[in-house]
Amino acid sequence: MAFEGLSDKLAASFKKLRSRGRLTEADVRDAMREVRLALLEADVSFKVAKDFTARVTERAVGEKVMESLTPAQMVIKIVSEELTALMGGQTARLATANHPPCVVLLCGLQGSGKTTHAGKLAKMLKGQGRRPLLVACDIYRPAAIDQLKSVGARAGVPVFEEGAIDPVRIAKDAVAHARDHGNDYVLLDTAGRLHIDTQLMDELKAIKDATKPQEILLVVDAMTGQDAVNVAAAFNDALGIDGVMLTKLDGDTRGGAALSVRAVTGKPVKFVGVGEKLEDIEVFHPDRMASRILGMGDVLSLVEKAQQQVDEKEAEALAKKLREDRFDLNDMLDQLRQIQKMGDLKSMLGMIPGIGKQLKDVDIDPRQFARVEAIILSMTAKEREKPSVFNPSRKRRVAAGSGCKVEDVNRLLKQYDSMRQLMKQFKKQAKSGKRGGMRMPGGFGGFGGKGFGF
Repeated sequence: MAFEGLSDKLAASFKKLRSRGRLTEADVRDAMREVRLALLEADVSFKVAKDFTARVTERAVGEKVMESLTPAQMVIKIVSEELTALMGGQTARLATANHPPCVVLLCGLQGSGKTTHAGKLAKMLKGQGRRPLLVACDIYRPAAIDQLKSVGARAGVPVFEEGAIDPVRIAKDAVAHARDHGNDYVLLDTAGRLHIDTQLMDELKAIKDATKPQEILLVVDAMTGQDAVNVAAAFNDALGIDGVMLTKLDGDTRGGAALSVRAVTGKPVKFVGVGEKLEDIEVFHPDRMASRILGMGDVLSLVEKAQQQVDEKEAEALAKKLREDRFDLNDMLDQLRQIQKMGDLKSMLGMIPGIGKQLKDVDIDPRQFARVEAIILSMTAKEREKPSVFNPSRKRRVAAGSGCKVEDVNRLLKQYDSMRQLMKQFKKQAKSGKRGGMRMPGGFGGFGGKGFGF
């Protein structure tokens, strides 16, 4: 995962600070030297890393920090604030148009993920009640138009294409089409090159002049590290971009691009791609990203993901079932499917403060969800509604039908019982008004090394 190495090194530096009751200026400077090295190893620009640690040091050696009862915590707070400022300070939103449609020109090098992320952005906008239109302006790459049509079909968004004609004309015709058909966003998927050249920039400038886009969004691959920042600077100088979309931030990237791009170009990161599915796109929040880097989690993003996937009426129906103690295996299956829609389970759990480090070496295999689903779907309607009817012969039939072992069926039923016990504990606490920690029932949630115990 992105920033994992940086997070570990920062945690080690701050642990040393916490071990000292009172900090000296030398302690702070030593810690900032380690922070600077950690940033450089994360592929952050040397100048950016140097300026960042200089600002933190200047604030951290102040009298208020040194005389504080918790000086180490004050230093960490300063680092968090400076990280947030480094990445832009505030969340940068996608542009809107006073007179729709709002034209968004997506540009970038070939292989950066423009086409896929155009679909991701379109799906996000559609989920917000917008009516986006995808436009195929890449007439050079083989099957680029077919790829965009496929992505558009999966996202449920229309695609405008006119074949291999002049991209400038395609873009102009698409804007006119959107105006006539009530599309409020036009996403132009333009051609890329393997490197920045005059032909690429001239074509992009011509499209820009013809469509007057409200937003020019550069798509860059976070896996390329510092090169991504150099690409962003070159496109900004030639075209004047408004923001950056970083792709593959879920991969084995050191994260330097996310930390450097604002400082180098002056343009904010607006979106990040965090997975392969069309749902795996997030608005970039500098404060939340700083929290993740410092191992403090990101509960707000987790809540937002849940809100996007959970239907309000379904949630109320489930709450009623829990109150009446009618939670069955059908409900358990529905909950598993909703969790799957939210994205990668390990990355979601990593948003919870204190959980991420515990899961560092845990292998949560998403295929285990499919195995659990197969077991439940191999049951009869009666068995799903009343698991108490299970006997050895029923378990053998379900195991055979799902391609699993009887032990797997037993384990699932045990976990279902544990979930019911947990629900009852919540119910009791709600009635009594008690607060505080709750002991998890034995066997529940034990992902072990293989998720769901399989």
